[in-house]
Amino acid sequence: MNPGTIAAIAYGILAIIGGIMGYSQAQSKVSLISGSISGLLLILGGVMLLQGQEWGLILATVVTAVLVIVFAIRLAKTRKFMPAGLMTLLGLITLAVMSQQLVALV
Repeated sequence: MNPGTIAAIAYGILAIIGGIMGYSQAQSKVSLISGSISGLLLILGGVMLLQGQEWGLILATVVTAVLVIVFAIRLAKTRKFMPAGLMTLLGLITLAVMSQQLVALV
């Protein structure tokens, strides 16, 4: 299992947990739905990578990039590190790990 796969699955799990926490703390159905969908897509990308499907890396990279943008915008609006800052930081780290593998594919 390579680092890109681990990063995609780990960030997916964090997205799901974050969605559940957003729902439990603020009754935000949007957090629950978006966290679940994005997390499941990231986990799907990681599983596809495990099976040798290169498109899984592309899926995970795109979903991570979108999440980084969304959370960076939220961080700029709220100026609160939790959860937007943390998810932005972890998303950037995930993108860095996955980009190394993406470059190797090209």
